[in-house]
Amino acid sequence: MESRIPILARARRALSEFFRLEAAGGILLIVAAVLAMLCANSPLAHAYEGLLELQVPIHAWTLAFSKSLHWWVNDGLMAVFFLLVALEIKREALSGQLSSKEQLILPMVCAAAGVAVPALLFFALNRGDADAMRGWAIPTATDIAFALGVLALLGSRVPLGMKLLLSTIAVADDLIAILIIALFYTQGLWWPALAAAAAVVAAMALLNRMKVKALAPYLLLGVVLWACVLKSGVHATLAGVITGLLIPHIDTRDGVDDETEHSPLETLEHALHPWVAYAILPLFAFVNAGLALDGMQASDLLAPLPAGILLGLVVGKPVGIVLAALLMRAAGLARFPEGMDLRAMLGLGLLCGIGFTMSLFIGGLAFAQSPLLYTDGVVGVLAASVIAAVLGMLWLHLVLPKHATR
Repeated sequence: MESRIPILARARRALSEFFRLEAAGGILLIVAAVLAMLCANSPLAHAYEGLLELQVPIHAWTLAFSKSLHWWVNDGLMAVFFLLVALEIKREALSGQLSSKEQLILPMVCAAAGVAVPALLFFALNRGDADAMRGWAIPTATDIAFALGVLALLGSRVPLGMKLLLSTIAVADDLIAILIIALFYTQGLWWPALAAAAAVVAAMALLNRMKVKALAPYLLLGVVLWACVLKSGVHATLAGVITGLLIPHIDTRDGVDDETEHSPLETLEHALHPWVAYAILPLFAFVNAGLALDGMQASDLLAPLPAGILLGLVVGKPVGIVLAALLMRAAGLARFPEGMDLRAMLGLGLLCGIGFTMSLFIGGLAFAQSPLLYTDGVVGVLAASVIAAVLGMLWLHLVLPKHATR
C-alpha cells in the first residue's frame, strides 16, 4: 500500500499541472479572440488583413512553396494541435480515463449524444440549403481549453470529478470530430500521394514493431507524412493524428514509467502542451476570430446557418449530454461523478457548448470556397461560444457549493 502513495502523489501533481495549463491556455485563447475582434473592427483592420495574407516561403531540399500566414496556422500549426490531441487520446485509451469500461461508458455516450443532437438541430434549420448543410458538423465540437478556462474562474469550488468528466468528454468529442473531418471533409484525392503516405505510415508501424523509442525518427517521418497528406487531398492536419497514434506509449500501470523515465508519448505530450496552449491555439484564435462587424445586426443571427450553429451549441450540447447521462444513470450503466448532481451536470453541458477552436476549424473546411457562408459560420460560432460560456459560468456559480470542493 505504501508503494502506491508516491504513484498517487505523482498522478495528483500531474493532473493538477495539466488542468492548470489548460485553464491558463483557455484564458489566453479568449484574450487572443478579443484582440482579433478589436483589430478587425478598428483602424488596424487593414494591417490585420495584411498580416493574415503575409506570404511565408518554405525551402527544403528541392521543395519550395509560399503560403499565407493564415494557411500556415490552419494547415501547418494545427497539425501540431491534432498531434497533441492524438497523443492525449492514445494515453487516455491505454492508461487513463478511457482505459476501462466503467470509466469510458459515460463520457463516450455523453460525447456521442452531444454530437448527434446539435447536428440534428442544425439539420432541422438548414435542410433546404445544400451549401449551408456542409457546415452540419460545426456545432458538434467542444473546446476543452476554453471550457476549462471558464471553469478555472470558479476556483476550487469545482469538483475534480467535473473537470475529469469535462476533459474526457472533450477528448472523446475530438476523436469524433477527427473521424468527421476524415470522412466528410476530404475531396479530390490524389492516389500517388496517398500511396506515399501509406508507405510512411508503414515505416512508423515498423519502428513500433522494432520497439524504437527515440522520438526523432517518428517526428521526421511525421513531417514527410504531413507533406504527403497535404498533396493527397486529405486535410493535412490528419497527418498529426496518425503520427500521434503511432508514437509509442508505456502503460504507467506496468511499473516501467516512473519519475525519471517517461514513455516517448508522455515526453512529447509534455513538451508540446505549453506550445499548443500558449502559442498555437491563441494564434489560431487570433487569425480566425477577427470578424468585421460593420453592417451586421443582431437579426443576422436568426439566419438559418448561424441560428443552426447557435441552437446546436447552446441548446443541443447540454440537452444531448444531460439526457444521455440521465438515461445511463437510470439504466444503472453509469453514475454521476463524485461531487456532481443533475444541476452540476447541466452546467457542464452548457460549457460543452463552447465550440470555438474546433468549430472554427471545421467551418473553415466546410466553407473554404464560400466566404459569405464562412462569415455566417464564424458569427454563429463566436456568438454561441460566448453565450455558452456566460450561461455555464453563471449557472455553475449559482449551483456549486460556496466552499472549496476536494
